[in-house]
Amino acid sequence: MIQALDTLILGAGAAGMMCAAHAGGRTLVVDHARAPGEKIRISGGGRCNFTNLHTESGNFLSENPHFCKSALARYSQWDFIELVSRHGIGWHEKTLGQLFCDGRAGQIVDMLRAEMARAGADLWLSTKVAEMAHDGHHFRATLERDGARVEISARNLVLATGGKSIPKMGATGLSCDIARRFGHALTETRPALVPLTFSDAPFAALSGTALPVRASCNGAAFEEAALFTHRGLSGPAILQISSFWREGAAITLDLDPAGNLFETLRAERQSQGRRNLTTVLGQHLPAKLVAHLTPALALSGNLADQSDARLAEITGALRGWHLTPTGSEGWRTAEVMLGGIATGGLSSATMESRHLPGFYAIGEAVDVTGWLGGYNFQWAWSSGWAAGQAIAARG
Repeated sequence: MIQALDTLILGAGAAGMMCAAHAGGRTLVVDHARAPGEKIRISGGGRCNFTNLHTESGNFLSENPHFCKSALARYSQWDFIELVSRHGIGWHEKTLGQLFCDGRAGQIVDMLRAEMARAGADLWLSTKVAEMAHDGHHFRATLERDGARVEISARNLVLATGGKSIPKMGATGLSCDIARRFGHALTETRPALVPLTFSDAPFAALSGTALPVRASCNGAAFEEAALFTHRGLSGPAILQISSFWREGAAITLDLDPAGNLFETLRAERQSQGRRNLTTVLGQHLPAKLVAHLTPALALSGNLADQSDARLAEITGALRGWHLTPTGSEGWRTAEVMLGGIATGGLSSATMESRHLPGFYAIGEAVDVTGWLGGYNFQWAWSSGWAAGQAIAARG
């Protein structure tokens, strides 16, 4: 017997649950995981960086940088903050507009489940999609649940299965496969918000060392912390710039992002001139990093021995350290997928397919990728809301 639905949503993540809370009608959300919103639960160190106060279209990468504007404007960070507050969830701002729960990230999942229940949406977990097709009028799905096969017919199908990031949580390329099957083009997909690696492990001795930097690559730049690891570089600044990095390209680290080290060293030459240059530099940069850079920069002698020209040479090198990663940590640790379902085939207002009525794609599956800091969750809320509203309006 075929179960008839208005809407079948694949994926019980942030976007899928948000869509279900607004779609109305007979809506079913299915997910192969044993619990909904797993990416929400682990985000932000278990406190969920659920949005960013500064969200705007410029914080997102896409083949079409204008695509995200409509959904973000119609359901903004302020709308989601109001929802969180309405549910009595305490929150606080950390740095750069990032908002986190005061308590556990699971509160956001509980909130979304409550909103889904209010809307009358059903949730099936530990459920796999065995077959998916469109018969010209409805979407037909064969689902595997509790050892049995269930046939589903739905007027609307919402693709909210996310991307390929963090496969240990069950992430797959299902969104890309289904979109392609239904005639949608894909842009190149690659790991994003991911640590960068170097084949010769040059920073193994610095592992655990962190400092504020300005990281730049291919015209983009971010001022946040960088972290040296056994395999290469991590930290917020590196995760951010990884979305712009491509194989063979160099990244540039400015170890003096405030730009005052030259004048500081000139002044200290008067008061600390008899001290070793590396000792004084170690007051402004991690000592291990200074030791690592000493051979390449030929750091020697006392501070008093350094002329203005030499200090300018040293600080200039520290502000323009060029490094060429050989790769990244890949999907294993990437926070999101860059690229995905090409936006040219979707309506920016409704997330609906331009050639297959009733087919919607939302969240990470779409070629819209946010910066680090709550932006990708806001895209999930906004795109999920936009699709849900459009489905509800169709009746």
